[in-house]
Amino acid sequence: MPRKVPNVYSISDRERNDLTPVNPVIDIFTPEKSSSGCISQRYILGFMGFLAVANAYAMRGCLSLAITEMVVVHHKGPVKIDPNGCPGDLDSRNHTNPDNEFDWDEKTQGLILSAFYWGYVIMHIPGGLLAQKFGGKHTLGFGILSTAIFTLLTPFAARQSANWLIALRFFEGLGEGTTFPALNTLLAQWVPPTERGKIGSFVFAGNQIGTVFSSFLSGFLLKYTDGDWPEIFYLFGILGVLWFVAWCFLCYNDPASHPYISQREKEYLADTIGCLARNKNLAPTPWRQMATSVPLIGLVLAQIGHDWGLFMISADLPKYMKSVMKFSIAKNGVLSSLPFLLMWLTAIVAGWFSDYLVSKDIFSVTVIRKIFTTIASVGPASGVILASYAGCDQILVVTLFTVGMAFMGFFYPSLKVNALDLSPNYAGTLMAIVNGIGAISGIISPYLIGILVPNSTMLEWRLVFWISFGVIMITNVAYVFMGSGKIQSWNEPRHLLPEESVTWQAKNRAKENDL
Repeated sequence: MPRKVPNVYSISDRERNDLTPVNPVIDIFTPEKSSSGCISQRYILGFMGFLAVANAYAMRGCLSLAITEMVVVHHKGPVKIDPNGCPGDLDSRNHTNPDNEFDWDEKTQGLILSAFYWGYVIMHIPGGLLAQKFGGKHTLGFGILSTAIFTLLTPFAARQSANWLIALRFFEGLGEGTTFPALNTLLAQWVPPTERGKIGSFVFAGNQIGTVFSSFLSGFLLKYTDGDWPEIFYLFGILGVLWFVAWCFLCYNDPASHPYISQREKEYLADTIGCLARNKNLAPTPWRQMATSVPLIGLVLAQIGHDWGLFMISADLPKYMKSVMKFSIAKNGVLSSLPFLLMWLTAIVAGWFSDYLVSKDIFSVTVIRKIFTTIASVGPASGVILASYAGCDQILVVTLFTVGMAFMGFFYPSLKVNALDLSPNYAGTLMAIVNGIGAISGIISPYLIGILVPNSTMLEWRLVFWISFGVIMITNVAYVFMGSGKIQSWNEPRHLLPEESVTWQAKNRAKENDL
């Protein structure tokens, strides 16, 4: 008679097995093959999740470069000279296509670029609830598909008016806002605790590859199509649609619903995760317990620090390289991408190392998450500060920025997977809360930096870097004291408040009677 597998995550089972596989024969670092010779389905899901994040970030970011060929550039007055700046000419000529279509001022361009993030932040909580109720497959799939469709429609909207484009970017943000909550829900169903580091790092680090890929390919298209900017949106939109088609056929909500998964992988996931099917009768989301959860609050604070540093570098490093270091446009594009490439490589290595530490029981999950998060905070914060004091030594400045940001790769097997540690049952909702609140710093930091660097001088930028250093380090200290890698009590239905438990049990009895 087949062994009955529980359909909820059990705290006692997890703690009793110390987050290690029940079957020690299976080597978690060797992707086992199914009876048909295919790679394990959880690795296929991880690869498709990686492509989802890469596509999402490519579609999100392609407008940042394309807008330089869409808008007529206006120069107001002479270029200001920085007495502490580096030697070299700051080229202020308009290199844009003379046939640029739109005469949008800086304020309008700012609204267009930021409209995405308003929709993105708003959709996180609904996206988590949708993934929790209907599963991550369709929540993620249709989110990426809608983003791809809106990307394809970008040239049409832009040619109608700036307001049309602002509205479209807002809806594009709504579509992409489901990405991380849905992915977290899927990872909770498919990835054992001892593999969360490497698979989670690989999936979530897709944002670096998407950003680099978008920048390089957009620049290539603009150069060799003579500034034909609509081609950028058609290319990335089509890639998003193709990903959706493959996703529909290759990936499923949970192991129980997958028609091609091997019996061996099913048994392994049942032993290490504790269930094969998504729990479709979850109790109501324990909002009050979440709001007062110290580990969750610590995780949110750490995410704010991470996003502040990441968005500051991704959005403003090219400006620093151009206005202070006097790099040429071509060199600026290449060098500004180096931190993201090295960050991606670091994330992959750190993910494997994290899983090794967990599997060997060298440290507890809590200690590993805190150590890796601290490395990911101290490294980038120190790198940007040291770079601002490196003067005009271009090689040293680039090295400090690149090496410092590479350490941010340690965030992925720590901070990004910590929601899975706290509550596998509500992982999508937790990621929505954490990533959604953290993304607000992506709205605030560019605006604040614009106020602090009106003349883009070295001293103004140094103040920006010190503020970023403070934000990253303070939030990291909070996480060290507040964070945890243990499953929280409110993850289980039996820990609901009495009035919530009665309502949930009544609903479940009604469903059972209907059956």
